[in-house]
Amino acid sequence: MDQLTPEDPSHIGPYRLIARLGAGGMGLVYLGRSEGGRTVAVKVVQAEYAGNAEFRRRFAREVAAARRVGGDWTAAVLDADHEAAVPWVATQYIPGPDLHSVVARDFGPLPEHSVRALANRLALALGAVHGAGLIHRDLKPSNVLVTVDGPRVIDFGIARAMDSLAGDSLHTRTGMLIGSPGFMSPEQVRGLELTPASDVFCLGAVLVYAATGRMLFGATDTGLNAHLFRVAEEEADLTGVPEALIDLVRACLEKDPARRPTPREIAERTATEDTEEWLPGPVLAQLGRHAARLLDFAPAARPGPAVPAQPDPRRALAHQAAAPGAYTPTAPAHPAAPSDPAVPVAAPPAAPPDGVAPPGGGRRRWTLALAALLQLLVVIDAAVFSLSAPYLQRDLGLPDAFMGPLFPAYAAGLAALLPLGGQLVDRAGPRAAVLAGLGAFVVAAVFEGFVIDAVAAGRSTVTVLVVARVLHGLAAALLTSGALALVARSATDPRQRRAGIGVYAVVTTGGGAAAAIAAGSFIEFLSWRLATYAAIPCALLALIGAVRLRTGRASGPGGPFDLTGVLLGGLGLGALAYGLAAVNDVHRGEMDPVAAVTGLIGLALTAAFLRQQRTAPAALLGPDALEDRARCGAYAGLVLLGVALFGLYDGTSVRLFHELGLAPFAAGLMVLPALLAALVGARLAVARIARNGQVRSPIVLGALLTAVGLGLLGALPFHLGYAVAVLPALLLAGLGAGLAAVPLYALAVPDAPGVRTGGAAALAGYGTPLGTALGTLATGGALLAGALAGAVAALLAALVAGLTAGRTELR
Repeated sequence: MDQLTPEDPSHIGPYRLIARLGAGGMGLVYLGRSEGGRTVAVKVVQAEYAGNAEFRRRFAREVAAARRVGGDWTAAVLDADHEAAVPWVATQYIPGPDLHSVVARDFGPLPEHSVRALANRLALALGAVHGAGLIHRDLKPSNVLVTVDGPRVIDFGIARAMDSLAGDSLHTRTGMLIGSPGFMSPEQVRGLELTPASDVFCLGAVLVYAATGRMLFGATDTGLNAHLFRVAEEEADLTGVPEALIDLVRACLEKDPARRPTPREIAERTATEDTEEWLPGPVLAQLGRHAARLLDFAPAARPGPAVPAQPDPRRALAHQAAAPGAYTPTAPAHPAAPSDPAVPVAAPPAAPPDGVAPPGGGRRRWTLALAALLQLLVVIDAAVFSLSAPYLQRDLGLPDAFMGPLFPAYAAGLAALLPLGGQLVDRAGPRAAVLAGLGAFVVAAVFEGFVIDAVAAGRSTVTVLVVARVLHGLAAALLTSGALALVARSATDPRQRRAGIGVYAVVTTGGGAAAAIAAGSFIEFLSWRLATYAAIPCALLALIGAVRLRTGRASGPGGPFDLTGVLLGGLGLGALAYGLAAVNDVHRGEMDPVAAVTGLIGLALTAAFLRQQRTAPAALLGPDALEDRARCGAYAGLVLLGVALFGLYDGTSVRLFHELGLAPFAAGLMVLPALLAALVGARLAVARIARNGQVRSPIVLGALLTAVGLGLLGALPFHLGYAVAVLPALLLAGLGAGLAAVPLYALAVPDAPGVRTGGAAALAGYGTPLGTALGTLATGGALLAGALAGAVAALLAALVAGLTAGRTELR
């Protein structure tokens, strides 16, 4: 650990820097602390890579994948920013030296039982890395940290970001290779495609070094070319390796990757129940002294004015690059002893939320309350108009032909503006989108009320009412994008973030009950015309809260504004939503061919939008988002969940109204248990993810419970009684919806580098209107069909989650 120099920044992202931990081929490594006092480490990329757009894209993708790595023997990647002036990544801080320092400087070769334990834990770590779809590519002693309870593997997957750069790149300059000479597999040397077996070869080389203190193939005794030839063609010298481990090490060092054991096989062969300390006593004592130095370390006072919270670390990197010996490249042209001192570093929770200042406890709760209110406004507005529609048609004497376009117009307006809303969130921050949405919401509500009065007095046409519903949809798009982005950025701690998503999931899955109660009370006890204005006071209250919301910078996506994506996405999603909602015109009892054609055009434009997003320089969802199976599965799951929720609330409340003769307010009260059950389901999902990070099981279980509940709602006649035919089904469906929604939203809007939170929130928000449109299409006006269609959709959601989520973990 070294003191910071005057050229070093005082902060990187949300972390205050304390000391230098080292340097490596990728850049400088700092020790830092979060606002909450957590000690972390931050690795800053070399300035020469920062200007390479291809590197930034690959860096974002690899770090996002690395954050999914679990296991006890790896150092977790916690935070990163690939869009900063100089990209950086933060990992869990491990307070221990690297294996190279222990063997070469402090102790010497390790005894047999220590090497066996090392093999076992490194194999388990590689299994976790490979399980996340990564290959380490640079497993070496300096990337293995030694702690009292076992080794930790660091820097997994990051080296891939430096591979295959175009032009004057790391890959093309003399002596600069991906990997380290003493710890490279034959396929790496030959430039062949790598598989997880390449890491197994490197593991064998690390074990030889740990057992003998000697570099494999004499990496320090020959030039680079001679050494690489030996790696590719000659057999390894295993002199000094314990007899009991020679066969295992020799198998790891097979030239043919297919003949090497898997990490799981290595872990099984080295498993032991021995309770002896894995390290010799002198090494444990050295680790204790290392920890004491960390506790006693006091950063020196730094003269001069305070550095801004978001400095540009390029000056420090340029200074280091100019100083001889400032850091050692990953693979020098003339290798000396491999002393890459890069100590993995840890970062605290996520970077300061884009567009929202890092909230404290009270401010975070206010932010969550505001986000919940915003989403509830959207739900209540849709419910009020849906329940008011029959009264509106009766009192205004409107024919069925005039009622048909009203609901599709709202769906089209909402869907069409979602891409633009996402871009607004990412470029101007969630607060800007929320303020714009609330302003549009108030204007639309007042305008709609005036239009209804004008139609009743014969001073206006129904066409203007359709325009009012479109305006409501546009406002809902901005509020949906802004609300989910506020939740996603409301906390830097993963536990708080999951809790926030749980709150949002309760509103989206159980808000239909609250909306039905609110809408029913206005319609029944006041006037359906007053219900049109009902949400305005709440919107004004939310507007005051949004104005007071403290905001920070909005780190928008790099590159140009994605105008093509906004236009293609808006037209495609809007036309698709309109076509699905209008093709089955229940008011006229026939299919609408114009709506069907509109839907097909929307489907084609949506497909073109998705293709465009794969290559767009500032894709709405971030780089390679559509390559993430789990994330794409989450978007599909949210659409299917939207179908299920339509069947749960619309189908149930309408059946209660028609079959049991309940008034609107009473029908709303009857579906309230679904909201309470959704709250319980969301809490269970948050606890489950916090316990083991797994998302597939709560999604699958929740979707199956929802399917069973909706199946009962559709199969049981309501005349059996509420307690027998309705209540149990509502509890099951609500519990399942809350359980599935939390991991689905967490996957759809992940806390990972490169993710455009606004774009991700916009696409996640599309699930509800598209699901409602699909549910309307499936019902065909039949009361029972809504619940049964929802049950089928929930079963499909369980299937999609089972196929796409895999072993995905959330930290």
